Amino acid sequence: MQWRDGPVTLTLKACIAPIPTIIPMIHVIATIQLQPGRRAAFLEEFHRLMPLVHAEIGCLEYGPTIDVAAGLPTPTPVRDDVVTVVEKWADVPALKAHLTAPHMQDYRTRVKDLVKSVELQVLEPA
Repeated sequence: MQWRDGPVTLTLKACIAPIPTIIPMIHVIATIQLQPGRRAAFLEEFHRLMPLVHAEIGCLEYGPTIDVAAGLPTPTPVRDDVVTVVEKWADVPALKAHLTAPHMQDYRTRVKDLVKSVELQVLEPA
């Protein structure tokens, strides 16, 4: 790679042998039950937090989702006071570091009156 004014050109070489390392990626589904009518306020705080989490070492994905009325043959009720956070982490140590990060402690303080309960499911690929 050469640095010059203008675009940078990269030359990539193919690997001769496959990399034998298995990445123990972790999936997290966090179901957050909110106080009635507080979802918009919660999501505002959550969106403030996201850039800090995305910058954490090992964060592969981190974002809020809400239920949608999809009209499927087996309907599930739309929960107006629930936010489901979908997360992917490089490994368990990255997840543990995330849970104790200072910005997470600040976030928990800011949303404590908005949140009724939190349920975490920590999963690995099967």
